[in-house]
Amino acid sequence: MRDVISVPESAAGTTSGSHRIAVPWVLGLYGLASATFVVAARMAGWYGGAHSPFLLLPFAAVLGGLTQLLAAMWAFEGEDTLGTAMLGTWGSFWIGYGILNALFLSGRLTEPSGPYPELGFWFIPLALITWMGAVAAASTALTITLVFLAAGASIAAVANISMHGGLMLLGAWLFIIAAVLAWYTATAMMFEAAWGRQLWPLGRLHQWIGPRPPTMSSARHAG
Repeated sequence: MRDVISVPESAAGTTSGSHRIAVPWVLGLYGLASATFVVAARMAGWYGGAHSPFLLLPFAAVLGGLTQLLAAMWAFEGEDTLGTAMLGTWGSFWIGYGILNALFLSGRLTEPSGPYPELGFWFIPLALITWMGAVAAASTALTITLVFLAAGASIAAVANISMHGGLMLLGAWLFIIAAVLAWYTATAMMFEAAWGRQLWPLGRLHQWIGPRPPTMSSARHAG
């Protein structure tokens, strides 16, 4: 029987079934935090100009999209269902967002100057999926992160459909808060993996309700 190396539990409260995989949430949440913060800061009017889309596109599509999608696949390999769903969904969104803006920049599509219901409807399933992820998360830090992310997506959906400037600003601030929380959660998990103990609190719920039952994968490894 091969040796099995213990892997720290993810913020979702699940244990990876493979000894080859680090906690995918760290990379995924850093990618999410980075892309969300940079785009939301422009939404909030902190910066921006005629060339901003050219500068934002590669950053959002690669760090927010491709990086998160890769982390989602590692979460899939590690049998982390929540990580697969959340990182895969948001990674795919950022890739799609990058493609959409690339089409605008190339002149193949014309960006709407008024209400933008198509983009608003993008945010509806994104919000619904993220709300359910917040319910499923077994970590207080991750739950709060997903709540603000889902709230930002919900407000962004209404704001783009109605082109309400006040709601757009509110959505931007919710996304900025979600980005900061994602950064905090990823950093807390990285510190724990590096030091072997929790330095920044994550609030794992399974610590309060008792140990989780072993999965079929862990039972096979144990046998």
